[in-house]
Amino acid sequence: MTLPLSLHAYRLATRLLTPLSGALIGWRLKRGKEDRRRWPERRGLASIARPKGALVWLHGASVGEATSLLPLVDRLTQGGRNVLVTTGTVSSANLLAQRLPAGAVHQFAPFDAPLYVRRFLEHWRPELALFAESELWPNLLLETSRAGAPIVLVNARMSARSFARWRNAPQFIGALLARLDLCLAQSQGDADRLAQLGAPQAQVSGNLKYDVPAPPADRAQLAALSGLTSGRPIWIAASTHEGEEMIAARAHGIVAATRVDLLTLVAPRHCERGPAIAAQLRAAGFACALRSERALPGPEVSIYICDTMGELGLFYRLAGVVLLGKSLTGEGGQNPIEPAKLASAILHGPNVANFDDIYALLDAVGGATTVVDAPSLAAALNVLFGDGAKMRAMARAAAQAVEGRAGAVERAMRALERYLAPEERR
Repeated sequence: MTLPLSLHAYRLATRLLTPLSGALIGWRLKRGKEDRRRWPERRGLASIARPKGALVWLHGASVGEATSLLPLVDRLTQGGRNVLVTTGTVSSANLLAQRLPAGAVHQFAPFDAPLYVRRFLEHWRPELALFAESELWPNLLLETSRAGAPIVLVNARMSARSFARWRNAPQFIGALLARLDLCLAQSQGDADRLAQLGAPQAQVSGNLKYDVPAPPADRAQLAALSGLTSGRPIWIAASTHEGEEMIAARAHGIVAATRVDLLTLVAPRHCERGPAIAAQLRAAGFACALRSERALPGPEVSIYICDTMGELGLFYRLAGVVLLGKSLTGEGGQNPIEPAKLASAILHGPNVANFDDIYALLDAVGGATTVVDAPSLAAALNVLFGDGAKMRAMARAAAQAVEGRAGAVERAMRALERYLAPEERR
């Protein structure tokens, strides 16, 4: 298939820039964006041996995409297949280290340079490649197609904004999407937009995020924290971005004027920000403690900063109300399905474009509501803490709404059957 000039130019540029990857890796290492033990994986150099037999490769960008792939990983490994999951962030690698089942391994995705992608593919030799959502890296797609592995875009999405941008480069995106064998979209709108841009066999399978199990929690830790905080009204500002912690603190101050035993949990999206958040809130007069320093939320603590990896399931279970971050000062919002599955009453800001269909569903059934600033957040908290029946009804509505949308993994597995070799042929 002939490539458009723009795609040739991209491939040439990435070849020419390949020698500079060392400088890029060094820059990323200094900022904590790479694992010092595993950076050669970014150059396609595997750090573990390939298992014998058929192997399915799943790729997602970061934590959200990796989490959405877990139901497929479980089904594939239960069927006896080896699974390789690649992502591009340290946080996603840490999460997968805790949640991948036996038979599945993680590697960092190679940088999108032809040499590195070929090296990666020569080692892993996947029988099938599943790329999540909108991971359309040109060399990754082209080299995988040339290697002969079928490519399926799973949980695929194409927002109206991205669609408008790609329509300005129809040959470029068309040449990439033509390499897909199948496109399993989250919604009919996503399928239609992808088909118009050139994706073959674009069909709706639903959103895999609805099938992701609720995040786990250490039972002993949950029991200990529940005992320590018994009787206190508790809420959490989860996956917060810069600026949202102070909004949460101001709301805490308003609510605590009448609920003096209020406990606010703050779980920043990037855990390394914990000490800086603590310093900011202490300077504003709030009594804080850091989870990363093994401090506990005793009665003297008003804001407990949950700056550890893999414990959101614990804190969702501890709190009755969840404010999802990246929706007040950030853009796009965070996925509300996990706290909804744990029967949390959900609050969110107005900026939730990345998950607008999910929030629209939760808002419509009364499982979530919008706040815009500290006063409106405080008002919502006061209503919920003052009316336990309303809080429980809101949490129940959220849980029922997301459970009612499950089933995408079954539809995806049925669609993938034709690309998976039967057991006797492997």
